[in-house]
Amino acid sequence: MMTLNLFLALSAFALVSSLTPGPNNLMLMASGTNFGFARTVPHMLGVSIGFVFMVILVGLGLVGIFKAFPVTYVILKWVSVVYLLYLAWHIATAGALVVKDGEPATAEAKPFRFYQAVLFQWVNPKAWTMALTAVTVYAPPQKPLLGLVTVAVIFGAINLPSVGLWALLGVQMRRFLDEPGKMRAFNITAALLLVATLYPVVEELFIRAS
Repeated sequence: MMTLNLFLALSAFALVSSLTPGPNNLMLMASGTNFGFARTVPHMLGVSIGFVFMVILVGLGLVGIFKAFPVTYVILKWVSVVYLLYLAWHIATAGALVVKDGEPATAEAKPFRFYQAVLFQWVNPKAWTMALTAVTVYAPPQKPLLGLVTVAVIFGAINLPSVGLWALLGVQMRRFLDEPGKMRAFNITAALLLVATLYPVVEELFIRAS
């Protein structure tokens, strides 16, 4: 069973790590701004539910794989960097997406779908760090499977309202971004912030290579 102290420590870690800026939160803020809260809900659910499954799968064996074959973790990080740069480019070049009644100006402009958000967790460096920490530090060792599921459920319950706040923040920002130029500037800023979250990952990769 999870002790009260362990529960409180895990809850605090889940809250802080879920609320601080990262690829998920910045993309949810951009989605809330461009598409509104209702159309961002599948993205939010995909983030939280996808992360729950990620924690469980990481705990069931991926940690062992990374320890046995460290190169797999390095490859995964490089793939994550490239994919996040690709997403940042698409956000920056989206231009002014919001028009009257919040509908996107182009048919191609669509928010993340549920399954896309679920899959995105596997190329999100921050999600990997959170999952590995949650499994190795907070999962009770007495009953590994039950402890793992408990950690995942607690994290998911805290993560969903936390990421929802970022989507709501994006929605509130829409009132100040009613002009094409302002929306374009916002999207470029969000893209640059997304790229900035990659700095620790890239720094670690270059340190490993040197």
